[in-house]
Amino acid sequence: MSKKNKKSKFKKTQVEQILDKNKVPYEQAEFPTHQDGDVRSLTVDHDGINDHIIYKTLVLTGNVTGPLVGVVPVDTHLDEKKLAKVSGNKKVNMVPLKNLLKTTGYVHGANTPVGIYEKFKYPIFIDNEAKEQGDIYISSGKIGRSVKLNAEDLATLVHATFADLEQK
Repeated sequence: MSKKNKKSKFKKTQVEQILDKNKVPYEQAEFPTHQDGDVRSLTVDHDGINDHIIYKTLVLTGNVTGPLVGVVPVDTHLDEKKLAKVSGNKKVNMVPLKNLLKTTGYVHGANTPVGIYEKFKYPIFIDNEAKEQGDIYISSGKIGRSVKLNAEDLATLVHATFADLEQK
């Protein structure tokens, strides 16, 4: 559960409520965003937090599994061939931006493994580095909002598999 303050920093997102319900400890965080065309993105300055422990949630579709999720540090790229192999697909492709909301229930920049798993039970794969890092940041389902939590707690909650997913 989030650290108990008399006044929580922000109103809780649905993801934070799911974490509370499952007794998963986390801390709320907010990162600046900017508009880039029709997409909101995180601003590069993450208040002094190392980019490598902030994770992005990428939604793809596989020829065998259908939709699936890859979770990698924001400063790296997902290796689609590695994800295809570990997920039992021959090939995986990013879900087109226009189909993202329909596929996950979230807009670009707000996708979160917690909310996606809660609603759709898609297979989720988290880069191995997260396990080594311990605490990581993931989106809490709103643009600019994140939660810091233990990667293994996250994997347990969303039935995720740890795998080597980074493009080298």
